[in-house]
Amino acid sequence: MNYKLLTLLFLCVFSFGFINKSDDDGEAKKVTKPMLLASNDKVIIKSSTQLFFESIEENNLTLPQFECFSKAFEGYAQLKSQGIIQKDFLTIIDFSLSSNEERMWVIDMESKKVVLRSLVAHGRNSGEEFANKFSNSSESYQSSLGFYATGEVYQGKHGLSLRLDGLEYGINDNARNRAVVIHGADYASEKFANANGRLGRSLGCPAVPYSVHKEFINTIKDKSCLFIYHPSRTYIAKSKLVS
Repeated sequence: MNYKLLTLLFLCVFSFGFINKSDDDGEAKKVTKPMLLASNDKVIIKSSTQLFFESIEENNLTLPQFECFSKAFEGYAQLKSQGIIQKDFLTIIDFSLSSNEERMWVIDMESKKVVLRSLVAHGRNSGEEFANKFSNSSESYQSSLGFYATGEVYQGKHGLSLRLDGLEYGINDNARNRAVVIHGADYASEKFANANGRLGRSLGCPAVPYSVHKEFINTIKDKSCLFIYHPSRTYIAKSKLVS
């Protein structure tokens, strides 16, 4: 599958070294600069990601922006190769977009199809219509960026819900302790957004409309990958899964 090729390319980027090459006369060995190797590998990875992206069937649901997808794919490939992620579904949430937009996608990476797109709420202290502040702290009531593995399903005060395990230390690894989960919510509906000028907000959970929450949860439960994106320089600097 394509993500396996991409994983190998990532290994080239992160573990490249000097390449010695002897000339025919047995003179001094030439050394290829590692910066040049890294640059070439990044070009190959970007091209491979672009090819995969362009092969995805939208199913009239449209795709996320390529910059957002490329970050998601980069981490997904590494987590899948390590066995941390087991299912071939990638959920992408783009918190650079307005909460009034359907800014969540579920992509079947095996069949290369978008299977669901939906509204999704951010934490109430992350912002109003747009999310621009993020935290890993308890009682911050902010969303946390980065990569998650989906956990087990349970019945909570919002009905069917799904636990999440944050996979990035210092970024979202406190998610389970914070009870950051996926659940349905009335305030995550188009009706609420139309009446209030923006979607409602959660205590930090990526809440979705009740109209899709059961389908969504049952599709991605049990070790699939969820990525919450924002073009935050702080996140990019701290994350070990994106470059």
